[in-house]
Amino acid sequence: MNLTDLEITRKRLLWRATHRGIKEMDILVGGYARLNLAKMGQAELTQFADLLEIPDQDLLSWATKQSTVPLEQQSAMLEDMLGFLPEGNL
Repeated sequence: MNLTDLEITRKRLLWRATHRGIKEMDILVGGYARLNLAKMGQAELTQFADLLEIPDQDLLSWATKQSTVPLEQQSAMLEDMLGFLPEGNL
């Protein structure tokens, strides 16, 4: 099997997205990744990788609306991910 660089990147990002450390974030971030990674190009994959660097506690706080996303973290992709409702919800 000969995988392209983008396919390898997608597989690595999917693993990282589904093994966050907090189960709710595995479901939210991993579910978003499963739905969207295949259609992301290199620029979006890089942006998603940057989002994966955000600590789970921050993402959970933003997803549950306990705090607001700081201006320097705001992006359309983060907004889309935080609004993602996995099947069965959290």
